Amino acid sequence: MAEITAATVKELRERTGAGMMDCKKALGETGGDMEAAIDWLRTKGLAAAAKKAGRTAAEGLVGVAVAGARGAVVEVNSETDFVAKNEQFQEFVRTVAGLALTASGTVEGLLAASWPAGGTVQEKLNSNIATIGENQSLRRAAVLQVSEGVVVPYVHNAVTPGLGKIGVLVALESSGDAEALGQLGKQLAMHIAAANPQALRGEDLDPSLVDRERGIAMEKASESGKPANIVEKMVEGAIAKFRKENALLSQVFVMDNKTKIEDVVAAEAKRIGAPVELTAYVRFQLGEGIEKKESDFAAEVAAASGVGKAA
Repeated sequence: MAEITAATVKELRERTGAGMMDCKKALGETGGDMEAAIDWLRTKGLAAAAKKAGRTAAEGLVGVAVAGARGAVVEVNSETDFVAKNEQFQEFVRTVAGLALTASGTVEGLLAASWPAGGTVQEKLNSNIATIGENQSLRRAAVLQVSEGVVVPYVHNAVTPGLGKIGVLVALESSGDAEALGQLGKQLAMHIAAANPQALRGEDLDPSLVDRERGIAMEKASESGKPANIVEKMVEGAIAKFRKENALLSQVFVMDNKTKIEDVVAAEAKRIGAPVELTAYVRFQLGEGIEKKESDFAAEVAAASGVGKAA
């Protein structure tokens, strides 16, 4: 048996692109034989997955699932929208969303969770990458729960039940009628999908967003040529408006374009005869924040087929 050293693990990682722990395990399983270890990784789909890891995965699906008073939403990315229509990929996202209901709520915990047919979610993902032929990643996951009330899921323009490009969860704490709460939750979720609030309340907004808006407002106000005290009031007014327009509870309901969300919730609480509190929400939009490299996949296809090569 060949000695397994840090150097051999590093060499295997460089040759295959697989993870350090996977390389160490492969060498252990094959008695330290480098070529056998490479084959071992390939049979597990790990080397194939690693070769594709550098490609941008900004397509895919968002999946939602609810069980009782707990809801989960996940985003699983692929390189192309074509894969998002693949039944194998869709079933993976659907299953992962269901598993997220009982997992730790983190991506790391979810990847380590047991897959129903055996192995882990990470191992199933690696297998899918190898068989489907595109880089895929479990990008993020979130879970909401209420002690009493409902967690309502909504998928905007669903491609299949529970899967689509925008997924929303709304948590409503209340002892009121569950059906009425569900209807309210769906209306609120549709508003969230359309209006994209940045926080539940104005004071909860990301300080970096507020600082950026303050800088823009200051620049605009300064150009007015008005006295410093007036400029300061203009800036504070702009920030107050920004908070109001970007916090869910103070946004104007898209259904009637006049009632604030907090007033919509209060009116429904009065109607059903029980207090209702909108405690939390989650909104995942596919690919938000990912810098897409549109030419990556096309360039690889062209290179593989010889398009553009000199005669």
